[in-house]
Amino acid sequence: MRKGWMLVMSGILATGMAVQCPAQNAARKTDTSSGKKVCECGAHPPGPPRDRVVSPYAGTPEDLKPFGKFTSSYDVNYIKPNIYMGAARKIPDPTDIKEVRIGFIGPVEHTTDQVFGLRMLHGAQMAIDEANARGGYGGKPFKLMVHNDYNNWQRGAVYGADRPTDPTIWGSPSDEAVKMIYDDEDWAIFGSISSETTHIVLRVALRAEIPVVNSENTDPTVPETTIPWYTGVLQDDRQQSYTLARHIFTELGLKRVALFRVNNRYGRFGVGKFRDATRRLGHPLVIEQKYLPGDTDYSQQLKVIRDARADAIVIWADEDQTALFLKQLRAAGMKQRVFGAYRTLGPTLLAEAGDAAEGFEAVYPYDPTRNDPQWIDFNKRYEVNFHEMPDHFGALAFDAMNALLDSICKAGLNRARIHDALANIEDYDGVTGHMTFDPNGKNVAPLYLGTVHNGAITYRVATMEKTPAPSAAQPEHPAATQVPSAPQGVSAMPAPQEPHARMVVDGADYAGSHQKSPSTGPVSIAIFGPKAAMVAASPEMQAELTSSAIKGHEVKLLPVENDQNLGAATTALVQALMDGHALAILALDKDASHLAEQMALRSFVPAVELDAENTLTSSNIPWVFRLQPDTTPATALRMLLAAECRSGANPERLRNVLASDEGISGVALLPTGEPRAQKENRVSDFSRQ
Repeated sequence: MRKGWMLVMSGILATGMAVQCPAQNAARKTDTSSGKKVCECGAHPPGPPRDRVVSPYAGTPEDLKPFGKFTSSYDVNYIKPNIYMGAARKIPDPTDIKEVRIGFIGPVEHTTDQVFGLRMLHGAQMAIDEANARGGYGGKPFKLMVHNDYNNWQRGAVYGADRPTDPTIWGSPSDEAVKMIYDDEDWAIFGSISSETTHIVLRVALRAEIPVVNSENTDPTVPETTIPWYTGVLQDDRQQSYTLARHIFTELGLKRVALFRVNNRYGRFGVGKFRDATRRLGHPLVIEQKYLPGDTDYSQQLKVIRDARADAIVIWADEDQTALFLKQLRAAGMKQRVFGAYRTLGPTLLAEAGDAAEGFEAVYPYDPTRNDPQWIDFNKRYEVNFHEMPDHFGALAFDAMNALLDSICKAGLNRARIHDALANIEDYDGVTGHMTFDPNGKNVAPLYLGTVHNGAITYRVATMEKTPAPSAAQPEHPAATQVPSAPQGVSAMPAPQEPHARMVVDGADYAGSHQKSPSTGPVSIAIFGPKAAMVAASPEMQAELTSSAIKGHEVKLLPVENDQNLGAATTALVQALMDGHALAILALDKDASHLAEQMALRSFVPAVELDAENTLTSSNIPWVFRLQPDTTPATALRMLLAAECRSGANPERLRNVLASDEGISGVALLPTGEPRAQKENRVSDFSRQ
């Protein structure tokens, strides 16, 4: 038997009493005898949503549109609704039900996200309880049928009821969705937090034609499925990313940004739109670092970020990891400005980070510090029920559930008409504030920007548009020079601030674990590019090999052609590095250089590239070096062999020699990987004597 997640509703009034719908007035009519608003219970169901166009998609500004400089963006497919045209609206309402069931799926036990799932459950359950206290649906109670996300039913025979869970178990959400639809006979599904579960549940919902309402998914690809059964109240990763990018690059004028993220689906999918925005605004990320859930030591990532010369850092994580990162960042003496996604901000951050959080900024879906009575009253009720103040998991779940309950009151007990009622919501006012929904059923209201100052968080509206920064003085950073406070009533000038990072020309350094030298044998060097085999067999290259062999040093060339399909070229290059133990990669042209860069970064071997542009060396990858394109492959090989003579057959030491700014066979490479001008080349030459 499934664990008993069917919660008992509280405060159900007698059937004969006047009942009231739980949310918007649009679903209620006035009882002339009592003056109270009573539930219509589907007496006047809404029709399908209007066929509207909302452009640009999600309010995206011109300079942030995908492919905006070249062609029409793919997101033109999302500016109109996909209107359900099936026959399910004609299914008659049931007459024999005793309760109105709503499915809930979320991580409520045996998972690292359990605390978040329970807060979401609390908000949804509170909306259900309050609706039932007002009479439910025509005197029948709403009932939440709770299912645990990541329920490892596959291993139940081995572990029993208390079995381990794993978000990679994709069969679990589909199984739970089927239970909610066909066993529980729910009228709608609420949840989940994880985007992978939401994707799977939505596919089942498409088949079964049942609405899915979500309060915490931020993956923009969920509504972009154009499955009409979805409604989401939280602004997605696209909007968060574009808002952050606008603030960082346009308002603040920062240019070199590093990214620090958790290595799970939330982190991987969340940062994609921010990464896109950095490129479109002309400031690609200088470095991206990740950590595994549960990691607590970020010193290695901080070292890499420092070496990348970043002047700002963006974090995609949760509050406790953000607090730990900020403390380690400041303890390391790093003064970069730090920004975050919405899950980085809140009271946990303030409590755990302390002074290290000063100046931290993050986007947030609403302003939790506002003073309107509806919000204040909700906070009091929530605290009484659950002995803590609501965060976004609880507050947004309360609003989303109320929107769903309101839609059921409008539509009656028919899944298609409930979908119509949800799809007809274009504006909604909940306890968290005003929401605006696009044709895909997702909230696109402007985000807020929260700033930590003196142990508190202040909020202001932040948009994706090119608007000037607010005129109010920015909070002081810990590194800022202190100035006397202005007298009362006199405007204070913003405190001058020291740079958070200085632009230097030292280049990035390798900060990883030291590598062992391979066993004795011939040194191998991968030659990657067009007609690589022909280049490797050329008289000039063979002459260099012969010269090296005469001196007792055998060298083997491993040619890999890049004028084949990308998968075959990648496989061949990986084999040269892993099976052939290539000490370095010599990339013959610009196209070969890009793949060589990726392989060098992952294999920790130097890549010497014959390329006229410095786009790769400017990315601060410590393994990439560039020679002018008029350099012959034989000259580049001679330099590599001369450097290897000094370093030995060890990729890390070879990298250090190449980055030493010392003349090697007439060529000197700067620590940035760029070649020093010929007239500045040093006279010392580590060629083979």
